[in-house]
Amino acid sequence: MSTSDTLVYDKVQVIQWISHMADKVESLIQGKHPVALIGIRRGGVDVCQHLYQELIQRGIELDAPMGELNIAFYRDDFSSVGLHPVVGPSQVPFDINKRHIILVDDVLGTGRTVRAAMNEIFDYGRPARITLAVLVQRVFHELPIRADVVGHELDVAKDEYIDLDSTNMSIRIGVKS
Repeated sequence: MSTSDTLVYDKVQVIQWISHMADKVESLIQGKHPVALIGIRRGGVDVCQHLYQELIQRGIELDAPMGELNIAFYRDDFSSVGLHPVVGPSQVPFDINKRHIILVDDVLGTGRTVRAAMNEIFDYGRPARITLAVLVQRVFHELPIRADVVGHELDVAKDEYIDLDSTNMSIRIGVKS
């Protein structure tokens, strides 16, 4: 944690949010289509793993392993932000067609990451439905994208970022440099 970061929410609170998300996801997956969870790298995969395990512990039968998306090449700002180190390829070990996809991310900020993830999902096939589940949704958005499942909503200044520390499963807020 840098000196400009502030620990805002600890592991206990973050795990409570994930449990709350699992409640909402559980109520949404009682449909006729098979369900699969896909996490967006980086932080979305960590949240997705916790959510996946929570659903399994509750006895929810998921008929597919968890998938992971690397959306780096799908971003509309790729030329300005470049490729982040340690991203690796996407892993979607199941057929997306006619499946209800629960797309999981850590923070919904501008909406650009989710837009890129949906573009990549459609390159794999045509899902029956996509449900967006995020640990934290910011109040400000650049694109008209909102989550169906939200662990917690935060109203922070435009010049601040929200970061999931996946090692400690805690949330930090800091000033963008």
